[in-house]
Amino acid sequence: MIAIYPGSFDPITLGHLDIIERGSKLYEKVIVAVLCNPNKQALFPISQRVEQISRCTQSLPNIEIDSFTGLTVDYAKSRQAGVLLRGLRVLSDFEGELQMAHTNKTLSPEIETVFLATSTEYSFLSSSLVKEVARFGGSLDRLVPENIAREVYQCYVKNPPEAIQNPLNSTQTTPPPLVESVSSTFKPNSNDSET
Repeated sequence: MIAIYPGSFDPITLGHLDIIERGSKLYEKVIVAVLCNPNKQALFPISQRVEQISRCTQSLPNIEIDSFTGLTVDYAKSRQAGVLLRGLRVLSDFEGELQMAHTNKTLSPEIETVFLATSTEYSFLSSSLVKEVARFGGSLDRLVPENIAREVYQCYVKNPPEAIQNPLNSTQTTPPPLVESVSSTFKPNSNDSET
C-alpha cells in the first residue's frame, strides 16, 4: 500500500524524519508530499524543500519526494495512495488532526488517515520552533539534520558555518526585534500629561 505523508516541511525536522522512517517500515511506499500552502510565508521555496528532504531520506529506498497544490485527498487519489500518514506530537495536535481526518474521509471515503505518535524526544519539535531558535542564534543540533541547520542559519545570519559551530558565542549580528521597544516609539501627547 502507498502512503502519503503531507506537510509543508519548512524546514524538515528530526521529528518529521522520525515519522518518515517509521512509516517506511509500515508501507511499501511512502510519498513525502510537500504542500504549497499560500497561507504560510515560507522560509524555503518548494523546490529547495523537496531537495532537502531527498538528501535526508536517500538511505530509505521506498521513499519518494514530491510536491503538490490543492486538496491532499485529490493528490492521494492521483497517486493511488490509500493512506494519509500524520504525526501527533501532543494532545493539542489531536483535535485539529481529527477534524482534518474527518474532512478528508468525507471528501474521499476510500482513503484512511493513520496517526503515528511522535517519538518522545521530538514531542515538542516543530518547524516554527526551529525557525524561532535559529532567528535568535540558538543551536539547532538536536532539532534538524546538520546540513539543514546550515541552510536555516543562512536565512538568518551572515556567517552560517561559525553559527553552526557555536551559535551563541559567534560574532553574528542578532536579527532586529519583532517590535521596537515601547520607550523608543512612545511620544507622549501634550493632552496626556498629568495635571
